[in-house]
Amino acid sequence: MQNETTKYGFSGHETFAFRYGWLKKGVDAVQSNPNVFNGEDAIVRLGVGKNMVRSIRHWCLATRLITDQPDQSSRRRMLHITEIGDKLLSNDGWDPYLEDTASLWLLHWLLVTNPAKAAAWHIVFTNFTQPDFTKRELSNFIVYFIEGKNIKVNQSSINRDIDCLIHTYMSSRNAKDNLIEDSLDCPLVELGLIQPMYDFDMCRFSIGSKPSLPVYIFGFALNNYFDSEAGARQTMNFQSCLYGEGSPGQVFKLDENSLIEYIEALQDLTAGDIQIDETAGLKQVYRKKNLDSIQLLEDYYSKKKA
Repeated sequence: MQNETTKYGFSGHETFAFRYGWLKKGVDAVQSNPNVFNGEDAIVRLGVGKNMVRSIRHWCLATRLITDQPDQSSRRRMLHITEIGDKLLSNDGWDPYLEDTASLWLLHWLLVTNPAKAAAWHIVFTNFTQPDFTKRELSNFIVYFIEGKNIKVNQSSINRDIDCLIHTYMSSRNAKDNLIEDSLDCPLVELGLIQPMYDFDMCRFSIGSKPSLPVYIFGFALNNYFDSEAGARQTMNFQSCLYGEGSPGQVFKLDENSLIEYIEALQDLTAGDIQIDETAGLKQVYRKKNLDSIQLLEDYYSKKKA
């Protein structure tokens, strides 16, 4: 559950969903020059148009691969590569070219749980509960949601966010006019989280088992969710893990059975540090000790490379 201090940020993507190579291109550029996106030569250095330069910066921030922090000496905000950005996309990183679908699930989690940079993605995936929807329904829901928090956002910005969100997860091949090249699809299309229905106007969340989602990535997400929601408590209601705002169940669109399977698999993986138990008909998830989220990812990618 988000609190009153939660920030919600809209737009910034310049109508582009991120493409293959964009995130690494952005991380590499910041590694070479933290001010790269402000430079007059950014278009040349990144090899894309001006709007795409801004879009790459936005998506690197939205997926938490880079961060902008105030610099005391210059009084400007400086870009820095985050730990996960370096470990994932550096040349000798876990998966610099996003060849493993697990990396896409990780990016999806990092994006959807970042309302400050991707409010529409967060609201749609973790607050909107209808399995089937149209763009208009998503737009109306976001308007209702932000009005309840006294947030003012231009309707056109919301509509552009919804269009971009759909293109983040659904292939251009499903569009009516099919004018966009398939190669320009966002990598997250591979996750199959949003499917077209009768026509492009009606879509559906793919809810249930996710065979390509590794238990290590799920464990990273559940541990993060515990950190943000449980506080000092080491127990959480199973329903919160399934339906709570920003929960793994909502972000990954799991059903009850698949969530139980993941938690049980995580129980085996962590030798009981994460457990699920049912007493008097009430399921509870227990975290016996705080897990090292980054180590879970290290273990996964090390195992894959081995």
